[in-house]
Amino acid sequence: MQNTTIAYDSKVEGEIIVTQADAVINWIRKHSVWPMPMGLACCAIELMAAGGARFDISRFGMEVMRFSPRQADCMIVAGTVTYKMAEVVRRIYDQMAEPKWVVAMGACASTGGMYRSYATLQGVDQIIPVDVYVSGCPPRPEALLDAMIKLQDKIGTERSVKNLFPEKADSKEVAGATKES
Repeated sequence: MQNTTIAYDSKVEGEIIVTQADAVINWIRKHSVWPMPMGLACCAIELMAAGGARFDISRFGMEVMRFSPRQADCMIVAGTVTYKMAEVVRRIYDQMAEPKWVVAMGACASTGGMYRSYATLQGVDQIIPVDVYVSGCPPRPEALLDAMIKLQDKIGTERSVKNLFPEKADSKEVAGATKES
């Protein structure tokens, strides 16, 4: 399969590479994901192991774990989310700058796991949108690395320029809105 997002034109004098703005922005974003670890239960130990020398999450540009939501763009929810913690998780998610992504790590974060009780949220996707799910109880660090690679692939296909420069409303829509008002 040929990569059509980047092209080299040898007919033009000098070293010129032609590409799309989306391709450049997404390449930068996917290689500089800064995770916000939300270690709520036993899955947090596996999350910590992914940052160790054996698994080395830094190979993917994700070694900068940020504990401030204003400096992170990817929340990794690792473990059981109780209703008491759900409000805190949502507040931290809201404080993160756009664009932001979420990884639900483990059975408890994805579906509530074995806890079918009044105190446990049955999946973090009930309060925040989840981009990638990691199965397991607890999932191995390799599974988290695989999920982060899938997240990078998802980031690489987003329409980022469209989000940077929102289109202005059509003049007819604006005129129609003023007449009705």
